[in-house]
Amino acid sequence: MTLDEFLAWERGQELRHEFDGVRSFAMTGGTVEHSVIATNLVRALEDRLRGKPCRAFRGDLKILVAGRVRYPDAMVTYSPVPRGSDVIPEPVVVFEVLSASTAATDRIEKNEEYRLTPSIQRYVMLEQARRAATVFARAGDDWVGHVLTGDAMLAMPEIGVELPLAEVYAGIAFVTDHPAPEDACPHVQ
Repeated sequence: MTLDEFLAWERGQELRHEFDGVRSFAMTGGTVEHSVIATNLVRALEDRLRGKPCRAFRGDLKILVAGRVRYPDAMVTYSPVPRGSDVIPEPVVVFEVLSASTAATDRIEKNEEYRLTPSIQRYVMLEQARRAATVFARAGDDWVGHVLTGDAMLAMPEIGVELPLAEVYAGIAFVTDHPAPEDACPHVQ
């Protein structure tokens, strides 16, 4: 199937599908944590981008990257989006909330596709099991990654926005957020 054939086919489907250049893959549902993180992220981006020339979108719209079709969990673009379009042109920042079933694809294949897409300046992968993000950004000709954890600030100078990870993860309790009572472990005698 070619990219154009896939796009025509997918527009007639009830489910969303990603396209890896050869095959299509149905997009499945996520977890409560996935939904909360994605919702918090888009809300925070929309609040900070109000009045700016760029715009945030959630994961029900697709992007075309390196001859493939992807549905990131959120994205930001400066480019105008035609009315009725289901494709976001020239994304600048792309976000994926990692899940067990897609983490390898998000970390390897999508990372490479996003690096090969000139408009994408930053790729943010958000963990579900802890407050952490892996961020790749352009640094000249390099694609440089770093990890943010805890109360770190996610800086996105390409869009003039900074987000505290705590805001993105608001409403999610992690195991480490609730220390065990002192008597939870048996005492060694």
